[in-house]
Amino acid sequence: MDHLIKLLRENASLKPAQLASMLNSTEIEVQRKIQQLEHDQVILGYRTIVNEEKLGVDTVRAVIEVKITPEREGGFNRLAERIAKYSEVSSCYLMSGGYDLLVFVEGTNLREVASFVSEKLATIQGVISTATHFMLKPYKEQGVLMSREHNDERLSVSP
Repeated sequence: MDHLIKLLRENASLKPAQLASMLNSTEIEVQRKIQQLEHDQVILGYRTIVNEEKLGVDTVRAVIEVKITPEREGGFNRLAERIAKYSEVSSCYLMSGGYDLLVFVEGTNLREVASFVSEKLATIQGVISTATHFMLKPYKEQGVLMSREHNDERLSVSP
């Protein structure tokens, strides 16, 4: 993986001057490369990881296993892209194993998420079944621990 992309994945708030210093490059060259990566749709966006519990935000999140019937011409793609376009869907992945799609959904309350599943997702032609799992508490999000208050309680490795 490109070193610039690796640095941005670890901390997207780094300024071009900081990145240039870390990459032994110039700020202008780093800015040009970032613009090119954005233009080529290698970099699609930047996100901040927020501890919503500290903000008092009560977002309901669910992970939904979806079994679908692949279409003759489009396979899984057309149906997966249709599902991914819903505003309630934050992520959608084609999976191997016992189900076809893994869909991450967000809502303001349980009823909103349940309504999405029963009225929108499950009624799509080609959706065979769904299994919804509600996320109760995040411990780690995109590689970042949500709580840094506790000591490192990992088990020691011994021979």
